[in-house]
Amino acid sequence: MEGNSFAPVPSAVIYAIVVLIWGTTWFVIKFQLGVVAPEISLVYRFSIAAICVFLFARLTGSPLGLSWRGHRFVALQGLTLFCLNYWMTYLSTQYLTSGLVAVIFTGIIFFNLVNSRLFFGTPIERRVLIAAGTGMAGVGLLFLPELQAAIHDPTIAHGALLALAATYVASLGNMAAMRNTQGGLPVLTVNAYGMAYGAAGLAVIAAIRGTPIAFDPRWPYVVSLLYLSLAGTSFAFGLYLALLKRIGAARAAYTSVLFPVVALIVSTMFEDYRWSLVAFTGLAVLIAGNALALGGGTRRAAH
Repeated sequence: MEGNSFAPVPSAVIYAIVVLIWGTTWFVIKFQLGVVAPEISLVYRFSIAAICVFLFARLTGSPLGLSWRGHRFVALQGLTLFCLNYWMTYLSTQYLTSGLVAVIFTGIIFFNLVNSRLFFGTPIERRVLIAAGTGMAGVGLLFLPELQAAIHDPTIAHGALLALAATYVASLGNMAAMRNTQGGLPVLTVNAYGMAYGAAGLAVIAAIRGTPIAFDPRWPYVVSLLYLSLAGTSFAFGLYLALLKRIGAARAAYTSVLFPVVALIVSTMFEDYRWSLVAFTGLAVLIAGNALALGGGTRRAAH
């Protein structure tokens, strides 16, 4: 995709689309829970997404051949970014509210800063480091009531460890994705095979756990599954990998700080969320951190 479909699109526009799509998935995922076990729903999600990306790659003439070495690194990306990350995140929601999971997931910014340094020798920019702390503080203020309530919940530690592990695994997936895209592998090819490997890994997890195969034919489940598969996975991950290649893992990961904002806006519209002075303060702090993180970065990288 990058170099073809997304080349004329400014990085700031790609960034905004990724935030809007993934910010809405927090609300949509709720329609996936209940009848079907999380790992089975994820198998459906990434299988549909992989098929769509393979078909699109074929229609656009994108090369689908990979060397054995290429397959190994794409499989690593698939098992981290499209399998273990999502599975542990879904498990953590059994113990934590989505808001708390969102707060923990903002830690991917720091993980990406450190891992980019370890694996690629990327310097840690002071601007991005300060922005990361500012953004996480803003998200913390947005979800302050939930954070305060969680202190008294004895299961919080278990859920928090799952969410933190999922966040670190997602960061490792980002590193694998950077290696693949910077190594010249087409984004479509990486996504297609990566999602297929992710779906296969989730199927293995379901088999080991003895999870029953089920499907919910009601329209909320079906429509949400299609949205998550097509927009939230096939399209958004293509955009995100293009963004990783353009502006680096640290700045790209800052999108995770803005997801909760979109989620709260959706919640305001459909779930009667009430904004408080603390929440508005958190939003202002978060926006300031976002401006600091991207100041100068996307302009240099944008085409």
